[in-house]
Amino acid sequence: MVVVLAILAYLIGSLPLGYWLVRRLTGKDPRQASAYNLGLENAIRLLGAWPIFLAFAADFLKGFVAVYLARFTAAGFETGLLLAFVAYLGHLYPLPRWTQKTPLRGRGAGILLGILAALSNVGMPYLLALIPLAVALVLYAVLGYASLAALSVPLVTTLIAFAQPIALWGKLAGLGLALLALWRYKENLGRILEGTEPKLGEPLPLPSEKQAVCAFMIHPLTVEDLFQSPRFRWARPLVDWGVLPQAWIERLAEAFHPMKVGELRGIQTTDGREIRCYLISVPLLPHQITGHPELATRKAIQGARLAQELGAEVVGLGAFWSVVGDKGKAVQEAVPEIQVTNGGAYTSGTVRAAIPGILAHYSQSGRDLREITAAVVGANGVVAFGIARQIAPLVGKLILVGRNMERLEKSAESLRKNLERKGQTPHLVTTTDISAIREADLIFTATSDPKAVIRPEHVKPGAWIYDEGVPPDVDEDVKKIPGVRVIPGGVVRPPGNMTGNLDLHFGQGAVPACLAETMILAAERAYDRKSLGGETKSENIQFFVERAEALGFKVVD
Repeated sequence: MVVVLAILAYLIGSLPLGYWLVRRLTGKDPRQASAYNLGLENAIRLLGAWPIFLAFAADFLKGFVAVYLARFTAAGFETGLLLAFVAYLGHLYPLPRWTQKTPLRGRGAGILLGILAALSNVGMPYLLALIPLAVALVLYAVLGYASLAALSVPLVTTLIAFAQPIALWGKLAGLGLALLALWRYKENLGRILEGTEPKLGEPLPLPSEKQAVCAFMIHPLTVEDLFQSPRFRWARPLVDWGVLPQAWIERLAEAFHPMKVGELRGIQTTDGREIRCYLISVPLLPHQITGHPELATRKAIQGARLAQELGAEVVGLGAFWSVVGDKGKAVQEAVPEIQVTNGGAYTSGTVRAAIPGILAHYSQSGRDLREITAAVVGANGVVAFGIARQIAPLVGKLILVGRNMERLEKSAESLRKNLERKGQTPHLVTTTDISAIREADLIFTATSDPKAVIRPEHVKPGAWIYDEGVPPDVDEDVKKIPGVRVIPGGVVRPPGNMTGNLDLHFGQGAVPACLAETMILAAERAYDRKSLGGETKSENIQFFVERAEALGFKVVD
């Protein structure tokens, strides 16, 4: 009898009544405007109070009916807790044929309240049933988190069940309900810890005429970066004490889905618009991204989908995500509903803008640029070779360092012919040996290597180095060499008073140029200018340089 009722309760819980009602009444997909994404209050603003109320009532009804079936058994309260567990399980993980094989995102506040109401009719004392409801209302009123209020209902109900003189299996069923709710609300709890969960009364975090919304994929550069997030901070002592080896953390990180770990606010363009940017992370380290390209591409695609669900119009691929999936092409093809950029155009633009100043400063030291040797490290890449094209006519000798000699030779030959057509006789050297830069007076570097590629033995005293790498290409010990100057590149300060909850390693109020490009795309909606693949058009570079200046973005010297 109980088994039959449990199956029936699961089927009732599986009915996506709220989803069907919202689709029918509004024509919109609630998965794109749900409480999961934006908070209950914002879902009401988007879809209307009446459809949301009816959807909530439908979920309440199915939760009540599924658990009320326990009235037909002798052990009403215990059976009710069991039916509550399977009904909520059905709500969270319904039959695929009822949801078009696409997962629903709702956490189930309506069904949880329906379950509570039914439990008060199958053996749970009425006064005790009011306690979870009272706790939920107080939490929502005081803290403003609808998710925390909803989660408190099954948690408090379970505590009450354990205090009652009922059979152990009933208490375990209640515990299962609480654990299931904790699992489903884990992302909300993480965002509450990080301060990025929507609160009661906050403005709608969606694109509008006055607000652009974008997302940016990040990853930890070191294990230490992983512990910036409060949701992972508990593991730091375990690593410090040697209880949790780094290898275990890396394996565990591969199992994580993308998550919203931060948000950048306070960015105000010169024309009065606000730009909000969600920071999305999968805690993979650089060598994991480069060493497992298929895994990295899959995670980047998942991250783009999450960004779209959060309401962003553009998602940028930062640091090592920028080279994943043919530099973003595979990600864009998999998620056409959102614009994807690797940020290469504005990155090249910031470099192009910075180089004349660097060369001018260097000339002031008394050196004639036509007599010096310069080197470009990572010259197989788009950004680095763009630097090479810019400085080749100005220096006496240019050393191009890359990994693929065949491609490097072809690029150098095209550069050589272009200069010869202008009547110049360039002295170009191509090599895959990083030690060749030892003779360089000026070094420009822009690689995608997860570790520092320029070490003290590669640099002579007095050299200037422009480091565009993320993470930095230059080892910290290089700065100890007498006269060496290391200049960080590709750093931009957005307009307004930007605030965030994470250290992006670019200084207070500053972001990498690839993130700035994501913001500019979202603000301008010039999606045909986005950077994908290995090619970067000159007109796109110029577009971002001009629009950045107009919107108030400043390159940090």
